[in-house]
Order: sequence, then C-alpha cells, then structure tokens
Amino acid sequence: MVHEQRSVLNSSYIWLDRIRYRVTFGVLFCVIIPVLFRQYIFDVSIFSPTQYNTAIGGLFAILLGYIGYRRLHVFPGIASGGYIITSFTIMFGMLSLILIFFRIDYSRGQFLVSYLLSIAFFAFLHFKIDNHKRLVFGIVPGGATDRLDRIDNVVWHQLEQFPGPVSEIDGVVADLNHDHSDEWDVRIADLVLQGVPVYHVKQAVEQLTGRVEVEALSENTLGSINPNDVFLKTKTFIDVILATLGVILLAVPMALVALAIKIDSPGPALFRQVRVGFRAKSFLVYKFRTMRHATPAAPSSARNAAITLDNDPRITRLGRFLRRSRLDELPQLFNIIKGDMSLIGPRPEALALSEWYATELPFYHYRHIIKPGVTGWAQINQGHVADVADVREKLHYDFYYVKNYSVWLDILIMIRTAQTMLTGKGAK
Repeated sequence: MVHEQRSVLNSSYIWLDRIRYRVTFGVLFCVIIPVLFRQYIFDVSIFSPTQYNTAIGGLFAILLGYIGYRRLHVFPGIASGGYIITSFTIMFGMLSLILIFFRIDYSRGQFLVSYLLSIAFFAFLHFKIDNHKRLVFGIVPGGATDRLDRIDNVVWHQLEQFPGPVSEIDGVVADLNHDHSDEWDVRIADLVLQGVPVYHVKQAVEQLTGRVEVEALSENTLGSINPNDVFLKTKTFIDVILATLGVILLAVPMALVALAIKIDSPGPALFRQVRVGFRAKSFLVYKFRTMRHATPAAPSSARNAAITLDNDPRITRLGRFLRRSRLDELPQLFNIIKGDMSLIGPRPEALALSEWYATELPFYHYRHIIKPGVTGWAQINQGHVADVADVREKLHYDFYYVKNYSVWLDILIMIRTAQTMLTGKGAK
C-alpha cells in the first residue's frame, strides 16, 4: 500500500515537487513567456515601461500568491486546489490596485494573461502531484496511539510491520508520555538520529484534525495563557477599520433587511442578548431577529430558551434565510466597533449557556482569552451546536484557533465563511 501511494510521486513530474522548481518555472511560464510574446508578436520592447512594470508586478503577484497558497495549505481539512484560485486572485488583484493607485503604466492584457497562466500552471501541479499525495506515518505502539487510524487521508502503519525502510515514511507518531520498553526507547532515539521526524501523538492529532484537546493543566497545549498583546491590538485596529467600512458599505442592505423583518413578523428588527466575551466579561450582542418576538425567559428557563433546536418552530420564514446566509450576524459589526467582538474568534455564547458549559467542561473559560468573533475556526468546521458533547468537540476547535491564530488562519476562515454563506452549512 505504501509503495502504491508513493508510485504517484515517482512520475515524470516528481522534479516539480520542489518549491524552487515550481517558482522558477512558474515565473518562466507565466511572466517571461507573455513578455517575449508581446515583444516578438506585437513588437513591444522588453524595456518599455508597460512591459517592465507588468513583468515586475506579475513576478511579485506569483511569488506572493504561491506563498499564500502554501500557507493556507498547512491548515488541516483544506482541499487546497480551490485555494489556488483564491490566493492568486487576491494577490493579482492587490498588485493591480497598487499599480492603478500609484498610476504606474502597465499592460492590463498582459497582466490578465499572467494571472490566468498562473492559475493554470499551479492548478496543473496540484492535480498532477499534490492531489495524489497522502502522508505515510509509522506508529509506535503503546499509549494513546490506538486511535490514530481513525484519522482519514493518512496511511498508517504499525512501525514493526512497516514493509520498507523508514526513510520512505513522512514521520513517526508516538505517545511520548507512555512508559515504552527499553527496546522502543532505543529505537525512537535511533529514528531521531536518522533524521526521521518523531511526533507526540497529541501534536500529530492537532495538526491533522485542527483540534486541540486540553485534559489537565499540566498538559496545557495552548502555549502562553496570554496571547501576543501586540498582535491582539493590531487585530483590534484592523477589525474596527473593516467593521466601519462594512457598516458604511452595507448600510442600505442592512436597512432593507431590517424593514423586511418588520414586515415579515411583529416585533423589533434587532435581537439583543447578553453573552460572554473577552476575559469572561458580559456584553450585549446585536443580531437581526430571526425568531418570533417573545418576552424574555425567566432565569430558571433561560438556558433552554437560549438553545436553538433543529427545525426550531420559533424561527420565522425570513429568519431561516437570514440564518442560512449568515446575514443575521451583520449587526455585530457594531459590536466590533464598540470593541466587544472581533471579526474572527470563538463564538460568544449566551450567558446562561456559558455558565452551564463552564460547569460541565474543564478549561471552557480558556476560550475567552481572545475576543469572540462573528465567525471562527469552530464555526466553519462544526457549525452551530448546543449539546454538551458537541460543545466539547467545538471547544477543541476553539483551542486550536487560540493556539495557532495568525493572519493566514484568519484569511482562511474568511474564505471558508464566504463559502458557508453561499451554502448555508452549519446553520440552524
């Protein structure tokens, strides 16, 4: 089985599996050839401003596009083929805007050709090489490694049964907290000395599933309990700018949605609810109302009232559309401007639910060490849940975001959120 998987990589395209060859031939095919084509077919000199500026712009767009594609590809659960188009579209679009803003002469036609050739070239590499790759891992028996074979898209082999040399595998996974025999301790050390990556089972599960499990304080894998303060402040500044622009650009559509809600069912257009946010402080969240208006629930029944059921009869006709499209979240732009929320982060839960989950789930409050978001890693991977068992799984996704959050992960979440808005996946 291992040799069948790796036979794909021994094809005539294997040399293009290396980054330097991909980038070199990508620039040659997508930048240099269009330049030569314009020179010899349309007699436009290589050193003319339009040729030179377009080529330089295309070069940077390809490099940044490929970097973006590679950075998005490292996150688990990503079908990277679709992100080739996304990454190169973003980078070529940004470079085009820069050229226009600074009034730099360039050829729009040549730039467009470079863009289309870039997508074609790197998509070809993806479907010829990347799409056929599967990671091959050896398993050191003992401890928590017995659950690894449940993870898809990986070829798993018990190390003592692996048919080939260890140089043919991508790494070895072991429960490093387990008391292995002396023979296995020696073999693990030998693997490290041979240059074979050895991963702790929790580290492997995290990177392959996009979830971080925290079972005891001594095993806290969230890194620092206090996230990078500079990044948090930068993120907040960007959030406020983007939310303000969003309110300005979407003011008319939001007014129309509010009017439609008033026409569809009696009651206010906005729904207000106390939720738990940054550093476990309560705040008032704003959403478009999607349920029939009712008097506030008594404290004794607040938890049940806060849970949205499958096919909940309280949801209005318009409300179902707003939930599927996530348009009901738009008023949270005002929460971002106020500083209560971020564009991306853990979902803020209703106060009654948050208090319930905190009593049932260890370390639940760790999700509050960053601002809650309109969308997030858990939302795009699992959607809306309320049962404690499902919330535990969702909490593991939140911990992954807390530990790994970055500009690239935020970009990926925004892309996936746009896809979710179109499909309605995960809505209730």
